[in-house]
Amino acid sequence: MTNPVVNKRIKKVVAASVIETDDVLATEEPLEIRLIHGPTHNRRQQNISVTMRTPGHDEELAAGFLFTEGIISKQDAITHIRISHETDGSVATISLKENIIPSLQHSQRNFQATAACGVCGKSSIAGIHTGVTVSSRLQLQIPADIIYALPETLQQEQAVFASTGGLHAAALFDAAGKLLLLREDIGRHNAVDKVIGAAMQLNLLPLQSQLLLLSGRAGFELIQKAAMANIPVIAAVGAPSSLAVSMAESWGITLIGFLREKRFNIYSGAERIKMSL
Repeated sequence: MTNPVVNKRIKKVVAASVIETDDVLATEEPLEIRLIHGPTHNRRQQNISVTMRTPGHDEELAAGFLFTEGIISKQDAITHIRISHETDGSVATISLKENIIPSLQHSQRNFQATAACGVCGKSSIAGIHTGVTVSSRLQLQIPADIIYALPETLQQEQAVFASTGGLHAAALFDAAGKLLLLREDIGRHNAVDKVIGAAMQLNLLPLQSQLLLLSGRAGFELIQKAAMANIPVIAAVGAPSSLAVSMAESWGITLIGFLREKRFNIYSGAERIKMSL
């Protein structure tokens, strides 16, 4: 596995003085996702996407990507995932069971996705709303005091970010504030795919009683990915976008933004947050 960080010799300018020193950078490399599907007599290999990501947990990223893009609907659709390393990057080859027909009509990507872009390669506007259906959700009641404490827990566990300052994190908590899973990546959408992929491998889906914490802003693509896993509560350290709020409202998701210093804004689903008296 490629190292998630690299060292770089730099010149640091401080008060008009130049100092040579080492800096630690987050690694950004391409991962091509390929899909093998179809009956034994007619197996087909198809290139699905190339995403720029931070190496590590590539199997989880590939599985989570297929699930959150609506290409597959369950973990046991996959027979195995093979990671190979080539000259220009890495490849995740995912083999599906013979009886699984992948849903590719809204998930086709026409060009390479950068780390900053989760759905910029969608082939149609309809693809933005890939496969999300509103289902009954457990009516959680999460005390505000638990919400307040989440960023500190995230910061304590976010090891690579501490050294580079360049990675996003996505973390899955239970309703009592216990950290279940945390993944980092230079792309915020990749971090969410890694967390959901890890949850798939642990057979935790659907995530009806969990909370997703995002280290940055909450864009609509992250809301969509969380909705695919049936996550009822999303909290972000940064701001949500207008479309993120609209989607959260439509899908019955509690969306929290600007979670920091024991304060936050609730943009939808306030009934799930229990305020201290």
